[in-house]
Amino acid sequence: MAPPHVPEVLLHLADEAHDLWLRTEEELAEIGLPPPFWAFAWAGGQGLARYVLDHPTTVRGKRVLDFASGSGMVAIAALKAGAAQVIAADIDPFCKTVITLNLEANDVKADFLDADCIDTDEGWDVVLAGDVFYDKPLADRLMPWFTSLKARGADILVGDPGRAYLPKKGLQSLAVYQVPVTRALEDAEVKRTTVWRWAAA
Repeated sequence: MAPPHVPEVLLHLADEAHDLWLRTEEELAEIGLPPPFWAFAWAGGQGLARYVLDHPTTVRGKRVLDFASGSGMVAIAALKAGAAQVIAADIDPFCKTVITLNLEANDVKADFLDADCIDTDEGWDVVLAGDVFYDKPLADRLMPWFTSLKARGADILVGDPGRAYLPKKGLQSLAVYQVPVTRALEDAEVKRTTVWRWAAA
């Protein structure tokens, strides 16, 4: 199906969101696996994918890292917008399969990185990060990494629907979207989602 805010992208998504999320979160916790974030089109990712599609010069001809790629939605949007190379990175062991299926559904190709790439630098021109500031330990690791990448010249774009640990300063607002979401997973049916450029350096 296509996410409501990004109809250009086809994804394999869960259609029984609430029951699937609760069931898998409980079952996976018992065996130590993460919840299936990849099965849903989160608001931050939808906003970021929309921005990239509407502003293709952001990625056109560039090497792009889609950090915490999940379903691969943002990576696919970057490819459709003309990125020269896209690396979809995620530490969830299921994401490689999901992203492979979603790339095939959209007839595009990307590389997959199944490693924690925080504090690494492979010379990406653009780093895209949708919905990553939901957790304080992760946010504390991301901020210095993004700042160091920005300092050496990378363009860092963050899609965020008001998560708790988004930094309060060092960001430039590029666009604001009203993104339809699943009330079963969020606290509303529409999330006001901002695409930010990392300005801290």
